[in-house]
Amino acid sequence: MTDLVVRALVENEAREVFTSMPDAGLVGRPLLGRSYRTLAEGGEYRPDWTFVAERDGAVVARAALWAAPADTEPLVLDWFDCLDEEDGARLLRALPARPEYELMLPPDWRADPAVRAAAEKRIGAAERAGYRTLVERYRYLWTEANELPEPGDRLEFRPVPDDSVVLDLLTRVQQGTLDAHGRRTTDEQGLAAAGREELDLLNWFPSPREWWRTAHNAAGEAVGFHAPVHNPNGPAIGLIAVLPEHRGNGYAHDLLADCTRLLVDHGAREIAAATDLGNHPMAAAFARAGYPIVQHRYCMV
Repeated sequence: MTDLVVRALVENEAREVFTSMPDAGLVGRPLLGRSYRTLAEGGEYRPDWTFVAERDGAVVARAALWAAPADTEPLVLDWFDCLDEEDGARLLRALPARPEYELMLPPDWRADPAVRAAAEKRIGAAERAGYRTLVERYRYLWTEANELPEPGDRLEFRPVPDDSVVLDLLTRVQQGTLDAHGRRTTDEQGLAAAGREELDLLNWFPSPREWWRTAHNAAGEAVGFHAPVHNPNGPAIGLIAVLPEHRGNGYAHDLLADCTRLLVDHGAREIAAATDLGNHPMAAAFARAGYPIVQHRYCMV
């Protein structure tokens, strides 16, 4: 067997070489209906952050690191395929950066043998390269075909005065959070770091922070926070957060309903969202608000 060659691509070959590897489109980015294109072609990927493993001139594994156009470092590995697990692992080990790996999957991916095999090959290659599973998440997509969630009358929503108020709320909501990413950062760096990480992410979105809202009960107490956002691909629920002392009262639905309506008021015709499979209260809020599950997102670090 000839040696495996791992290399980055360049603009004039990137799309042709990257798409030359056969792929049935059962898992990963094809589920979103998006093809590989470079930023120069109006797509999402940079050739120098796109890598292939070749044997005898044929692509046997491929990986594309993603970030928004203004970012200077890759944020996520969201396109990875391989014909053989070990070749895929060797490609991942050779990448110059190791961001989180996100694999998009159909909701019933474990029930279909072909889909499950495709997923497990990618997961297995990532594990060989040192990745471990962090969490599996539901991905939702609300569209105009779904009814708008009914607004509640229990909470008053107010614009956020400044980042210090948001940071305090985001730090407090990390206590007892069911979000695996927040728990991981809290375990490794503490509550304050987890709150700061959440705020940094919200500030990364290109949408106005004037959309953010704190939620207050009849006594004037802050009970939570929501952030409607636009990510680089469109409108999304950036965050729904309920403070620990107010959990168990169904406030997540009230927050989600207001967040959804604010995005629609600003022209959204579809809204993406996500939550961990283990976050049962938030999953129940999405179901009640009419958000259908369209994919699962398998996250590895």
